[in-house]
Amino acid sequence: MTYIPNSIEARDIASLVHMQTNLRKHQTEGPLVITRGEGCRIFDNAGRDYIEAVAGLWCAALGFGSERLAKIAYEQMRSLGYYHLYRHRSNEPVIELAEKLIEIAPVPMARAIFQCSGSEANDTAIKLAWYYWHAQGQSQRTKVIARHMAYHGNTCAAVSLSGKPDMHAGFGLPFANFKHTEFPHYYRRHEPGESEEEFSTRMAEALDSLIQAEGPETIAAFFAEPVMGAGGAITPPAGYFAKVQAVLKKYDILFVADEVICGFARTGEIWGCQTYGIEPDMISSAKALSAAMQPISAVLINERVHKAMLEQSDRFGNFAHGYTYAGHPVAAAVALEVQKIYAEIDIVARAKRLGPVLQSALGRFRDHPIVGDVRGTGLILGMELMRDKAKRLPFDPALGVGTRAGAAAQRHGLILRVVGDRLVFAPPLIIEAQEIEEIADRLGRALDDVAGELEREGRR
Repeated sequence: MTYIPNSIEARDIASLVHMQTNLRKHQTEGPLVITRGEGCRIFDNAGRDYIEAVAGLWCAALGFGSERLAKIAYEQMRSLGYYHLYRHRSNEPVIELAEKLIEIAPVPMARAIFQCSGSEANDTAIKLAWYYWHAQGQSQRTKVIARHMAYHGNTCAAVSLSGKPDMHAGFGLPFANFKHTEFPHYYRRHEPGESEEEFSTRMAEALDSLIQAEGPETIAAFFAEPVMGAGGAITPPAGYFAKVQAVLKKYDILFVADEVICGFARTGEIWGCQTYGIEPDMISSAKALSAAMQPISAVLINERVHKAMLEQSDRFGNFAHGYTYAGHPVAAAVALEVQKIYAEIDIVARAKRLGPVLQSALGRFRDHPIVGDVRGTGLILGMELMRDKAKRLPFDPALGVGTRAGAAAQRHGLILRVVGDRLVFAPPLIIEAQEIEEIADRLGRALDDVAGELEREGRR
């Protein structure tokens, strides 16, 4: 595509590097320039509207604009636009936010540690796991386990923790002490006749085998998302977390729940931990913490971890960790107001009411000729595109069926997330039933377009 010189698109191409983007392709295709947002919709610079069915990057829980939150940020910026948490300094918004997070934590937590992103939160949790075991005199516990296809962030440590090879390629990653156990994708990976419980048992046994092979005395922590977001909105099979936690307890391995996507009602409870009976030692959170209106994240730590941190301060005299913008008063003030909004609109009740609407509206596509499976929980859902659903035979990856579906959806005014041949949905939590039906309508037209293309190409 050729753009007019000095157009916004041409200027983008000439100046920006876009994340998670084919950089060569971007040189000719250019960007979709978004100029404003209203509720669950975004608008491009040509005035076209799109329903944002994955809340940006899973994070715009209250939609794409808020006068109320703008006023909060403005007032905080006028009174204290910045300060830090180093060397005993503090500010009122971050204290109140820490108190709130500890109050609503799914299991007892002792303290909150603030950062600016989910990647930084998980990076911090990794460091704290190592710090904990050093305090226990077990400095050999350096290995950290996550799952294949998990996503935990893009710092060097967090992306090493992530189990997505495409994010390691060309960077010399992952680091050696990050290990990965089985991808618990029941639909794609269960054996014929294997129930979800049996599949979960096999996943837990694989984790146990990995721990034994690496040496239990070398394992510091295990990280898991309640629902695997960038892996394709993969919900855990029945019994999965109960069985996994039994393995971790057997070897006294710290459990970190990555709630960056699931936290704040995405799964129908405030925390995904509550949905799936997870009892972690640490929780990382971000995204909906501030409804994406400000960059902020938090790690919640239990008393076990906090006690070790105090002991290390006794030993070294200083907790030598932190970020310049951690606990930023403007970000904290906005996040605190977001929590007030969630309480006012009863965000959990909304998710419980509208989750079944989303699951039902998109569940209808199980009968579509190119859809193999649809499953989710609350306001998050994944849809698997398959050549033969009965035999669970996928499309040839070279066909790019998922990419085609994403492009067709965009043509019909729908933005969704594509993970291989899997379509992912996680709309803003303020969505209404009518908009969910509109998502289904636009998606149906997109899927029909792709099915027609494949039929004409003789690919089905």
